[in-house]
Amino acid sequence: MRIFHRVLVHVIGVGVAMAALVSAYAQNYPSRPITIVLPFAPGGAGDLLARIVGAKLEQQLGKPVLIEGKPGAGGVVATNFVAKGTPDGYTLLMGTSSPLAIDATLYKTLPYNPATDFIPVADVASVPFVLVVNPSLSVKTVKELIEFAKTNPDKLSFGSSGVGSPGHLFMEMFKQMTGTRMIHVPYKGTLPALNDVVAGHIQLMFCDVGPCGGQLQSGTVRPLGIATKTRFTTVPNIPTIAESGVPGYEAAAWQMLVAPAGTPRDIVGKLHAELKTILDQQEVRDQIIKTGFIPAENPSVDELRAFVNSEIERWGKVVTQTGLAGSQ
Repeated sequence: MRIFHRVLVHVIGVGVAMAALVSAYAQNYPSRPITIVLPFAPGGAGDLLARIVGAKLEQQLGKPVLIEGKPGAGGVVATNFVAKGTPDGYTLLMGTSSPLAIDATLYKTLPYNPATDFIPVADVASVPFVLVVNPSLSVKTVKELIEFAKTNPDKLSFGSSGVGSPGHLFMEMFKQMTGTRMIHVPYKGTLPALNDVVAGHIQLMFCDVGPCGGQLQSGTVRPLGIATKTRFTTVPNIPTIAESGVPGYEAAAWQMLVAPAGTPRDIVGKLHAELKTILDQQEVRDQIIKTGFIPAENPSVDELRAFVNSEIERWGKVVTQTGLAGSQ
C-alpha cells in the first residue's frame, strides 16, 4: 500500500511539474516567428486574407508572422503538412472547408483525419457564393429557375471549379432540396467555368462573389440569389436563395486558422484571444469584406470544433447522396 501511495504521489508530482512546464512555455510564447501555411497559390483572395490577419497578429504578438503557400491536391498537401507538424503553436494552417470538411467523405483515403488531427484556433471568414445564369436564359428568379429545370430535366448545364468543390456541392444540395436535375460540367478553376457561363456554353453556376464581381457589374451574368444565410454587404440587392423560394438553404465556404492536435491548450487560448481581438476590429472587418469575404464571428474553441464536426457530417451527406463518396 505504501509503495502504491509513493507511486501515486510521484505520478501526481510529475503531472504537476509537466503542467507547470507547459504553462511557463505558453507564457513565453511566441519566442520566434510563426508560420501560416496556405493550401493555395499566392496572389489570390485567400492569400490576401491571410496577409491581412498575419500582419495584425504580428503587431499584436511582436514576432514575425510568415505566410507560406503549399498548393497542391486541392489543399491536401498543405493540410497534411500542418497535421504532421510539431504541435507547438508555431505552424498554423489557414484551412478551408474542402480539406477540413468536404474531403473527409469525398476522398477514399486521406493522409490526415480532419476531425481529430487539428484544433481550431479562430474562424476567419466565409466565402459568399452567388447563383448566376447567362442572361439569355429565360429565368430571372430562383423560383423561375426551379420551374424551368423541372420542366426541362437535364437540359441545363452548370459549371464548377472541379468535382467536389464548394460550387459543385452547393448546386448538388440545391438540386436535392428542389428536386431538379441538371448536368455538372467540372472545370480546372472558377474563371474558366465563369467564362463559359458568360459565353453561353453552360447556363449557370455558383460563383464566389470575388471572381464574378466584374461580370455582375457589367451584366454579363444575371444573379438569382446568394447562398449565404443573409445578404452580402457589397451586393445587397441580391436576395438569399432561402428567401427566394428554397427555405432553409444555406451554404458558404469558410477559412479557419487551425493548429495541429496536441498544441498546448494555453497557446491555443492565447492565439484565439489575440485573433478574436483582431477580427473584431472594424478596420480589419472592412478589409475582409473588400476582398470578397464575410468576416466571421468567433465563439469558443470548443464551439469551433463542434462546428467543424457538424460541417463534416453535413457535407458528408451531400457527397454521399450525390454518389461521390470515396470518388477521389
